Amino acid sequence: MAIKHSKLDRFLLILNGIFLVFAVLLVVLPLFYVVIASFMDPSVLLSRGLSFDLSNWSLEGYKMILTNPAMLMGFGNSVLYSVCFALMTVVVSVCAGYALSDNRLKGKGVFMTLFIITMFFGGGLVPTYLLVKTLGLLDTVWAIIIPGAVNVWNIILSRTFFKGVPMELKEAANVDGASEIRIFWQVVLPLSKPIIFVLALYAFVGQWNAYFDAMIYLDNPNLHPLQLVLRSILIQNQVEPGMISDQLAAAELKRLSEIIKYAAIVVSSLPLIIMYPFFQKYFEKGVMVGSLK
Repeated sequence: MAIKHSKLDRFLLILNGIFLVFAVLLVVLPLFYVVIASFMDPSVLLSRGLSFDLSNWSLEGYKMILTNPAMLMGFGNSVLYSVCFALMTVVVSVCAGYALSDNRLKGKGVFMTLFIITMFFGGGLVPTYLLVKTLGLLDTVWAIIIPGAVNVWNIILSRTFFKGVPMELKEAANVDGASEIRIFWQVVLPLSKPIIFVLALYAFVGQWNAYFDAMIYLDNPNLHPLQLVLRSILIQNQVEPGMISDQLAAAELKRLSEIIKYAAIVVSSLPLIIMYPFFQKYFEKGVMVGSLK
């Protein structure tokens, strides 16, 4: 049976549809422009804008990126940092969340209070830099991976999820003689795929898009992530050394910088676009964890 809507309801539905179409266009059109511009000859792009004439298209930007050592090294560094950071974040968050979800843990309230305080009060950039320097992490990969691996919000999400795991499962395993570690590994973790994948996705995306920590802690260009290389192209309008020869004129430099910008954006976005479909089925479950209790 079809639902009968009043005039006001139909008006609101139409208005909502228009708003959604407008929101989609705001997201899709810039992406469309960047993708098409990355394939175009920069001279045509700068003079006439987008063109769908294939004779005006070029793969020069992608060739320069895929054959340039700085971009390839930055891409590899970003993959390394993001994967390691995601693994460490998941391990810390899941272990801490599971422990805090157990009512038998003594001092649980004290631990949660200390965790929550850090969400509102922080030392700031200078004390954090001095701490990283004192620990000897400057100009190492650990300066990017370790400082942000403990995320209180992720711990709270994990704790909330584990509180939803039926106690009967744990009690049955305990009666069968299973240790706490075995219960966690063989009973709880197989049920925790939604929260694990969501935490991994959050951590990977956050680290993949980050450049500020690398800009502060890393002086060695060989350790720079892709986003820091991309930043020098997009914001400072500079091309990494070796990407073009020193003999090129200023006009040629501008031309190549323009095409490298768009191609670099597309290449840097590909891993996230490829990952999301595999995580989507867990994403909706995971993001609703905080609203369960």
